[in-house]
Amino acid sequence: MLYILLFIILAGCFLLGMTMMRIGLFNLSGSTMENWLQKMTRTPFLGFLAGIGMTIVLQSSSAVTVIAVGLVSARILSFPQTIGIILGTNIGTTITLEFFTFDLSKIILPLLGIGLVLQFFRNIKVKSSSFILLGIGIIFASMNGFEWLSGPLANIEYIDKLIYVMKDHSVISFLIGTILTAIIQSSTVMTGIAMSFLTVGTLPLETGIAIMIGANIGTCATALFASIGTGREARLTAFAHIWLNVGGAILFFPFISFLANFSRLLAVDPHTQLAHASVIYNVVCSLVVLPFAKEFAHFIMTLHGKKT
Repeated sequence: MLYILLFIILAGCFLLGMTMMRIGLFNLSGSTMENWLQKMTRTPFLGFLAGIGMTIVLQSSSAVTVIAVGLVSARILSFPQTIGIILGTNIGTTITLEFFTFDLSKIILPLLGIGLVLQFFRNIKVKSSSFILLGIGIIFASMNGFEWLSGPLANIEYIDKLIYVMKDHSVISFLIGTILTAIIQSSTVMTGIAMSFLTVGTLPLETGIAIMIGANIGTCATALFASIGTGREARLTAFAHIWLNVGGAILFFPFISFLANFSRLLAVDPHTQLAHASVIYNVVCSLVVLPFAKEFAHFIMTLHGKKT
């Protein structure tokens, strides 16, 4: 029970770190992000680039999609304008996972120390930098904690049985990734936890990829909840996010072993292999749809109705 409680605490710390880093980056980016997004959605490709950029800044594909839903609800953007943004968010979120592959364990304490000192300054940019440093420090401290905790957790009987089932049944791993991500509302955190378990050999890469694919669908829950009570056009944006990730899961799920083997050619460390697999998965899914963004929007409107 103690180890389960520690896992929950570490997951909360991970979310806290992500939130602090997001706040710092957002404050440094200024308050004109939504206006910039409006200007950058004249074509699907520009919206695609905007989605990547905003997701890197906000460290959350869900946050960017929720912003897109809000702008459509306010009639600042039309639903078709958001397709490029959605395609870009899935790629932008992989940048964070690649960042997690670096070993910053030796500078966790300096990051936290400098971040705390900067909190005493009144300058908004300095304070924002403090949030970024504290966030990064907390994230990597949490990931180190997950690596340490994965061994004791695997020794708990029912968790050991669950891991055994997950190793043999990718569908179970996929569903766990989907459900847990919908609860914690962060595919990055879910995949980051899987990366930590891969590092110590508790899970194989194939299981990690199944969790990652499920996490991509689970993260759609945030935008779906945000669209409740809005107009039909805003809900179409949430539906487009869901269908994009469902389509990607259908496309890649039969080829998890192939993706795992290809990722092993790109890196030695299992957690880096999962990060690379996430990049490949999201880049392919987005680039396949991008040339047909208008047709994809028409498909969503036909499927769910376009009247407001």
